[in-house]
Amino acid sequence: MDLGLKDRVYVVTGATRGLGNAVARELLADGAKVVITGRDGQRVADAAAALGPDAVGVAVDNADPQAPERLIAAAREHFGGFHGVLVSVGGPPPGFVADNTDEQWREAFESVFLGAVRMARAAAAELTEGGVVGFVLSGSVHEPIPGLTVSNGLRPGLAGFAKSLADELGPRGIRVVGVLPARIDTDRVRELDGLSADPQATRTANESRIPLRRYGRPEEFGRVAAFLLSPAASYLTGIMVPVDGGMRHGF
Repeated sequence: MDLGLKDRVYVVTGATRGLGNAVARELLADGAKVVITGRDGQRVADAAAALGPDAVGVAVDNADPQAPERLIAAAREHFGGFHGVLVSVGGPPPGFVADNTDEQWREAFESVFLGAVRMARAAAAELTEGGVVGFVLSGSVHEPIPGLTVSNGLRPGLAGFAKSLADELGPRGIRVVGVLPARIDTDRVRELDGLSADPQATRTANESRIPLRRYGRPEEFGRVAAFLLSPAASYLTGIMVPVDGGMRHGF
């Protein structure tokens, strides 16, 4: 299938590694151009170089109020405009209710929640018909994940924001989508498994609860997200798509 991505331009935040990087790779593989971000300047430069000439890196923190303006300007400067944005950000700190401090909540809110809202608002103001705003969220949108209290608090709120945004932007022909990963084999998930006394046993136990009996590969997530961002998904908006191997057992 031709996804219609050739020469389309996307801003992908948090794309130096993990899920954001996987999505950027799949977009590029189908002919798109990308502006990727990360907080570490050298890591951003290295990631952009690895992705090739159709990728540009900008070192910026999602929590920076000036980030959206800088990223949209970079897309215009290097590629003449942009057609969509995917907001991805590293997960907030793990912990149970008693573990997370006020400061951790504040920092996570600024980066994970408010940063995503700012980026989406700025993109929405600039996009034209056929544009798309995407969010990498989490399976915690539907079911709380033990030990990820901050994520459980913030991700469902972003899903609600995305749904409201879809209603508001739909008449302009702009779509809004969310992608909900579960156990995708990224550094972040390996780090979470590593917090247990026996990481391999934890992974095995998690895999036993997934109908496909394995963790997902980053490229499997990236392909779904690339499709949702593409013109091929032109009649999909306001949806939250799980990429979880069937881990969520509800409808």
